[in-house]
Amino acid sequence: MLTFLNDLKNFIKDVANDPRIPSRDKKMVLALFALIISPFDIIPDWIPIIGWLDDLLLLATILDYFFEVLDQEIILSHFPWDMKKYACLRRLSRMITGITPRWLKKILWKFEGSPYR
Repeated sequence: MLTFLNDLKNFIKDVANDPRIPSRDKKMVLALFALIISPFDIIPDWIPIIGWLDDLLLLATILDYFFEVLDQEIILSHFPWDMKKYACLRRLSRMITGITPRWLKKILWKFEGSPYR
């Protein structure tokens, strides 16, 4: 477990230092991560089910950015695990990224990917 957390930390750090990603997007992802781990929520967690929806929406927005907005080449150039794990993580992320509203993505992200996608 310690190795996984270290790999994850290095992955996030490498992606954060990638010059191909706009600095505004990096700040937004960091802010969304901070909101997820923060004890303060938009909807309090003590409200059953609904209290977890804001965290789920934030996580879906982050995963959507990594797996739908960014070019795969950027993620794969930093991804510390094998392709099988990448494919599994991408499949799992697609299960929840559909709840991210398009208008929110247009407001948050400035990354313009390859026109050959």
